Amino acid sequence: MKYAKEVAALLAIGALAASAVLPVAGASEIYKWTDADGNVHYGDRPSGVASEERVAIASQRTDASRVQAGIDARLERQAARAEARQTRETEDADRAEEEQKAAERTAACEQNRQRLNSYNESPRLYREDENGERVYLDDSERETAKQRVQELIDEYCG
Repeated sequence: MKYAKEVAALLAIGALAASAVLPVAGASEIYKWTDADGNVHYGDRPSGVASEERVAIASQRTDASRVQAGIDARLERQAARAEARQTRETEDADRAEEEQKAAERTAACEQNRQRLNSYNESPRLYREDENGERVYLDDSERETAKQRVQELIDEYCG
């Protein structure tokens, strides 16, 4: 009798375990039916509706290494796209900077050509002293000023 209580307890525990497992085993069956309003329903238990059909479900174990390989490949593609985008942005910024420098060189070239033209057309050149008064250049200073402007033209226009 002493053992009968233990056996009964074990049988009860076994029955509980079996009842806990049975719904999981039954969950592999899926049923599909359409109600009177035309709405499609799915369930794990038969509904008894005439339009009900059993849906065949095939499942397989997930290959973790294949999934990880797919994730790694996707991350590599994303990294490659991000690197390519960064490279394009850097190249675009470099190109814009070069274009800006070229525009500045073109403007400086034109400005110095106009200055040289002005020096050649003006009968006299002057500079302002610290008091803001005009000091006219002699011939040698005038030639030196023209040479400096010609050097700037050669630098910016050449």
